[in-house]
Amino acid sequence: MTELHGHGKARHRRKKTALQSGIALALAAAGAMAYGTAFGVFGEDVQPKAAAAAPSAAAYPVPGRVTGDVVVHDPTMLRAPDGRYLLQSSHGYLESRTSTDRIAFGRNGNAFSSTPRWWSRYSAENDPWAPDLSYHGGKYLMYYAVSGFGSKTSAIGLATSTTAVPGSWKDQGIVYSSTSSSDYNAIDPDLFVDDDGKWWLAFGSHWSGIKMIRLDPKTGKQYAGDTTRHSLAARSTGTRAVEAPTVVKRNGYYYLFASYDACCSGTTSTYKIKVGRATRPTGPYYDRNRVAMNKDGGTVVMASQGSVIGPGGQDIMPDTDGDLLVYHYYDGRDNGAPKLGLNRLNWDSGWPAAH
Repeated sequence: MTELHGHGKARHRRKKTALQSGIALALAAAGAMAYGTAFGVFGEDVQPKAAAAAPSAAAYPVPGRVTGDVVVHDPTMLRAPDGRYLLQSSHGYLESRTSTDRIAFGRNGNAFSSTPRWWSRYSAENDPWAPDLSYHGGKYLMYYAVSGFGSKTSAIGLATSTTAVPGSWKDQGIVYSSTSSSDYNAIDPDLFVDDDGKWWLAFGSHWSGIKMIRLDPKTGKQYAGDTTRHSLAARSTGTRAVEAPTVVKRNGYYYLFASYDACCSGTTSTYKIKVGRATRPTGPYYDRNRVAMNKDGGTVVMASQGSVIGPGGQDIMPDTDGDLLVYHYYDGRDNGAPKLGLNRLNWDSGWPAAH
């Protein structure tokens, strides 16, 4: 397995950009070496003039080495100002883990010590899903979903903390919700802040697919001046999932990562991670073969390989040695237990490839 540790100046930006400059300066002061990545040059079109062939399943890398408490679903990760890696994941009132080296992870509790009352309207089990962790304006933000499996009656909540210590999170209530009559699902939130300082929230799964709304940075909730719900990605049939969106900007393009097909079924899971790109955050997004993600498109970034089954539920985390793909997969050598996956991402000719 490929180890994923190293040092250098951050070269990339994402939703955690408010945190990255402090990290890079601290490491530079320690004499860290710069990380270099070769990028291609693009024209104005969203789609390349010639599409590269998709890699075979055998071309997908195995996860980098991680140890400790690494049984997770839907991981999200960032690096704190003190250099620690903070990892949040689904279940258990949002499980919390930390690491000092990006290899050994220890469980240190849950984000919440008790359940907000509104959770019970959306989940009989009071079981929150798919957190999204970021740092803005001197505080940590965590968007998360509360729902029943396969239910459209769902809600996205927001919690904040000045320390991200388990039990310190203060719930800010519902950000967005869906009902049994909705044609979309308010789960799997992902915050994206664009170069103009506008906040966007991508979310969704199944039915009519991935959506995006604009947020108010002052409240972290929907922006009253623009209530448009944009459509970013969809399948030709609502019975096949497209979910867990992650939006990043690289080299003038916006990239949408999403998880496709069947999650949460152990070794029979068919989850895979796909990507498309656009010239604005609200799309339209196209894959390498010029197929719109709203029309079943998407270029595969990671799929099942050997005992690494059903990778998905991903996050993209910029670190000092480049971008990381953070995800879960089902371990065929451990009775299908969900495990933490980490791989570096390279951007070859404008498209991400896991290494």
